Parts: sequence; C-alpha cells; structure tokens
Amino acid sequence: MGLPEIIKLASEGEGLKLEFKKKAAHPEKIVRELIAFANTEGGYLLIGVDDDGTVSGQRFIEEEIYVMDKAIAELVHPPLQVQKEILHLNHKKGIAVYRIEKSPHRPHFLFENNRKKAYVRVADRSIQASKEMWEILKRQKRDENIIFHYGKKERILMQALEENSSITVREFMRIAKIPIFIASKTLIKLVLANVLQVIPMENEDLFVMKAAG
Repeated sequence: MGLPEIIKLASEGEGLKLEFKKKAAHPEKIVRELIAFANTEGGYLLIGVDDDGTVSGQRFIEEEIYVMDKAIAELVHPPLQVQKEILHLNHKKGIAVYRIEKSPHRPHFLFENNRKKAYVRVADRSIQASKEMWEILKRQKRDENIIFHYGKKERILMQALEENSSITVREFMRIAKIPIFIASKTLIKLVLANVLQVIPMENEDLFVMKAAG
C-alpha cells in the first residue's frame, strides 16, 4: 500500500473497518481493536496517523511495530493472523499498516483480570462482546442449519417487535415470563436462523428483525 492509498484511507475517518493510532502506546489496549476487527468484518489499524486522519508518521516506527507484534503474539487467543506493511515517509518517520481479515477462528479474545474478554466492532468503536454475542460468533462459523419451534414465547417476541423496533434479553425475559437463560438461548437461536439481527451495545445488546434481502 503506497502513500496515496494510505492518505485516501485515512481521509475516510475511523469507522467499522478503520482505526488510527499515533503510536503504539498501551499495546495491551490496542490489541482490542484488532480482536474486534477479526471478530466482526475485518479492518485496518494505521499506526502513525493522528486521530483527525493526518498522516504524520511516527519516529522509530520499527520500535512501534515490535511492541505491537509482541502484544499480538502474547495476548490474543487463539493466535491472530495479521498482514503488515511499513511505509517510510522519510529517514526518521514511518507508518505501519495492519490488515486483519474476518477470522474463521473467531471469537478471538484476551485475558483481563483472569477473565476471557472478546471485542466486536460497532461503528468506530470496539466494545466488549456480551455472552450472547460470544455464542453467536462461535456458532456462526459452523455454518449449521438452525431449526427452531415457533411456540408461545416466539409469538410474544414477534408481537413485541411489531410494537417496538428492538428488544433486549431482559425485556424479552420480562414480557414472556421466562428465565433469563431461556430468553438468551431463544434470541441467539433466532439470530443464527437469520430471523433476528443482533446490534452489540455497551450495556445490553439490542435484537431486531433481520432486514429482508
């Protein structure tokens, strides 16, 4: 990738598939972005680009790459494949481009406070995956045929979604008067069956009807 391509990419601003970092400070946090890309739709991490998209470069870019590569190798599970390019702007400054594909081995995660934490990309942010999102990521890659019984709780759910555009696990639990694990399991199954779509959120994920087409 040459400088014109990087400038064009940076001009688009951070988004679902693009993240900027001026330098690799706190690499243990930056790997969350790479995990989120791998767990969602893939993307690019540009090191040496300012938050506003200015391609300014970073001094001693090889050192930035060293700490990032070390963090990726040591912190991400299962191992994450990345494609990496270096572009030197001059003899002092350079840019690192990390390209991450949507991973067939998702969900990728890291350990924080002795807990497994996966991340997904939502717009220009990487957020922690809920247990429902984790299960959906794990099962989506199996390409399995999902069969579900359209019973009372499913009818209650569809009626609720006619009245409101979205629903959470706790809302479904309450209106259907079912245990939360059954509400969770039902919503997961309907996402996997392409009836519903999940929208990851910081607090509670939203479940909506899958758009036609």
